[in-house]
Amino acid sequence: MTTDRSSPPAPVVWLLTDNKPGHRNQLKGLGNRLRVLAGANVTEIDATKMSVPLWRAILGIAPTMDKTLGAPTLIIAAGSGTHRLLLSLRRQRKTKTVVVMKPGFPLGWVDAAIIPEHDAVKPDKHILITQGAINAITPLARITDKPEGLILIGGPSAHFEWDDDVVLGQVAQLMGQYPEWRWTISGSRRTPESLLEQLQELAGPKVTVVDPAQTHASWLPHQLAASRAVWVTPDSASMACEAATSGVPTGLFELAPKPNSRVAHGMASLVEKGYVARWSDHASVMAGKLPGSHQLWEADRVARWLINHFLKGGKH
Repeated sequence: MTTDRSSPPAPVVWLLTDNKPGHRNQLKGLGNRLRVLAGANVTEIDATKMSVPLWRAILGIAPTMDKTLGAPTLIIAAGSGTHRLLLSLRRQRKTKTVVVMKPGFPLGWVDAAIIPEHDAVKPDKHILITQGAINAITPLARITDKPEGLILIGGPSAHFEWDDDVVLGQVAQLMGQYPEWRWTISGSRRTPESLLEQLQELAGPKVTVVDPAQTHASWLPHQLAASRAVWVTPDSASMACEAATSGVPTGLFELAPKPNSRVAHGMASLVEKGYVARWSDHASVMAGKLPGSHQLWEADRVARWLINHFLKGGKH
């Protein structure tokens, strides 16, 4: 007669969010991979609905939490609006705390930090440096053979010198050089209205122009799955990382970087490592031949690192 050995309980992971789309996307990507790799029981907690006094954060005195959430094994926070709640919870028994992105408090106050390369923090045993933004995109098993191109347009930012005419000229050049391709173009909430109007004028039998206000959460993953090449304006760092993570050959339109921009440095690093290509290499993107030999999938890499450090016994 064999002894019944029940498996250890699933780790409980709390994701603290400030509800900003970029931060939620990072947490979603991490939460998805922790579910798959470690069988984690993942719960998102809206930190904006919990008022935590500064003294509680400094002293590590937790507020009253919903008992039905279960005792957390791991608490991951993204966004400065989550930091007081994260710090107040850091003395919870058998709980490890993780901050995503460089915080405004000493890193020694939490158990681990996940920090993008452009923040120029030295790696340490409890600091993992990431390439670009963590996201919820899963690499595609197969890239389509159909000549379908996707163009993602951002807008003025603190990191690049924006120029409507330069962007429009590069879009028109792509269409002129690759007339057999079908193109889908989308702006964003930062795209100038005048440029959106000019892009609409490009619409035709082989060009679909999407109103950014009409896109939904699953629009980009579906569009990436149907594309053989993606072009992104370099100010749209998160969209560039999502496109590169999908595995679809991705290129950046050319805009002049502003001096000392950390985001511009981060985008240049992605180019240097071969995850995305410069405008001058557009022939390589369109031919599906990027120099990079490594897959960019930071949500998976970070999740595996967290499991190895804090969730021993995961299915990694």
